[in-house]
Amino acid sequence: MKVHYTGRQEELTAAQQKKLEAKFSKLAKLLDLRGGEREAHVILTTERHLRRAEITVRMLDHPMVGVGTGADQYAALLEAIERLEKQVLKLRAKKRDTKRGPKEAWPQEAPALAEASSEEVGGRLVFRVDEHDSRKPMTLEEALLEMGPDRDYLVFRDAERDRISVLVRRRDGHFDLVEA
Repeated sequence: MKVHYTGRQEELTAAQQKKLEAKFSKLAKLLDLRGGEREAHVILTTERHLRRAEITVRMLDHPMVGVGTGADQYAALLEAIERLEKQVLKLRAKKRDTKRGPKEAWPQEAPALAEASSEEVGGRLVFRVDEHDSRKPMTLEEALLEMGPDRDYLVFRDAERDRISVLVRRRDGHFDLVEA
């Protein structure tokens, strides 16, 4: 990993430099998803008695910034690297968990749609599917039970009148019954 330093900095000892190189190499391993050389831009500033380190790295087209403050430059750099590692791990987990897999197979209802008859009416194609014949007629109470909390409407054959009816959920939670 290439590290570019900007700003005034205190001289770090050889042991501190070695530890920082180890931290940056660990960060480079975390960043290495697609391969290639990574770059880190380190900005070091001094504000009275406080040292501030800001590290900027790009991963998967996301700029990540870790900011650390401390009494000396080394402590500020360690804090910034630690925060940056947390961001990288969070982004890696997010990308891993939202990975798209192969599309699911078609449901079993697909052959019924393939057998549907089609006709052209007014320049538009209309598909007719006779699924209502296979369903048994039901009463209004059965339709309300089948409707459940997740459906907004239900088309069913009324057992009492032997006609098609539509049960519609209103916005206030009550139901409307439309009889054909």
